[in-house]
Amino acid sequence: MCCSRSIAEHKSQVTHCRMPHSTCPEKGARPLPDWSGEILRVPVATSSTTAAAARAGVVELLCHVDRIYVRIRRDVFKSLNAYKDLKLGTCPVNQGTKAHYYLLYLLKTDCGFKLESKADNLFISVVLKYMPAGQVLRQMPFSVPLQCKYPRFFNSYKVGIHPKLQGGTVFKALQPKQNVILAALDASGNELPESKTYTLGQPMYFEAKMANATAKSGDQRMYINKCFMTASQNPNSNPKYTVIDNQGCMVDSKASKQSKFLLGASKMALKFSVAAFIFKDGVSTSTQMQQLYMHCDVSVGTLTPSPSLKACNYDPATKKWKELYVDDSVCICCESTCPSALPRASRKTISSPSWKVDLSGEDGFVDVEPRMKSLDADSISSEDPGMVEHKDFVNYWEDDY
Repeated sequence: MCCSRSIAEHKSQVTHCRMPHSTCPEKGARPLPDWSGEILRVPVATSSTTAAAARAGVVELLCHVDRIYVRIRRDVFKSLNAYKDLKLGTCPVNQGTKAHYYLLYLLKTDCGFKLESKADNLFISVVLKYMPAGQVLRQMPFSVPLQCKYPRFFNSYKVGIHPKLQGGTVFKALQPKQNVILAALDASGNELPESKTYTLGQPMYFEAKMANATAKSGDQRMYINKCFMTASQNPNSNPKYTVIDNQGCMVDSKASKQSKFLLGASKMALKFSVAAFIFKDGVSTSTQMQQLYMHCDVSVGTLTPSPSLKACNYDPATKKWKELYVDDSVCICCESTCPSALPRASRKTISSPSWKVDLSGEDGFVDVEPRMKSLDADSISSEDPGMVEHKDFVNYWEDDY
């Protein structure tokens, strides 16, 4: 305890000091007023601030006097082409690295920046929006409001906020059929119980196989020529989304790396995976459930594939089509039109039972402190001549805090 006492003739006058951070004078000196201690003491960081800083940034924002830089982690998205549907206001992604998409714009750019001037601060606001195009959704659309706050008198490290997005969750439950069936599997190849659900964007596993589990392949092989999904039990209904087409080309593998044919123990059964999705038209504030059906055109043919009977996946790394088992040359026609299946192949169109999609979920945003790491840009680059303004953009993101 720190205290100051007066000299002998003034023993009755004692100044009592507060613990633990007092501003007590030396012996014989006048004590400082109480309000001075609040100025001299260094404030202690709150636990909530420390916890927020520990969370890795999903969306990160840098505010400059004449520009705004935004980046978002790629692993947030399920689609390989998500950057095409990501905008800062009305402005698209204009740079990218292996780990992040970047949106780098001067404030004079017509992106929809909103300025609000007050006595003590200048606010610049804009919305980061992800609105997937097309008929189906593998990830829910989202909007992240961003704001730069420029105090009239400020310390630069206090500028800007860094929201963290949290999307909703969609679940799917699938059931098998009969005869030649479409069975829903887990990642280990076991049939799923009826209570099992899928999350939006999560890989769903299927297997087209004979209902007779003892059927042997011999010199034959099962093929899937076409596979598509509808919101009605009628395969001729609309909307529909095609997953496999052109006599065995996994066309959806060009949209999602999770969509592909898979190797199996028997060639009389053909496994494939598809990234879970829903029809955009079925998403509304009043609709909580959506039913979907899958329809596949199945063939049984010879072991040796041909342009008419094959199982081809698209490899985004090489930008080429590859056959599941053997000769990749049979996949060349996947970029054009493949011939019809051989007449001697037995064919059957099968439809899956419906499964329900739960559209309920809550969206929310949480502010987080920035955590930046320097990366080399290598995959997305805008040809806009104005990008010369941002040629050193990577250098603005510090290595660590």
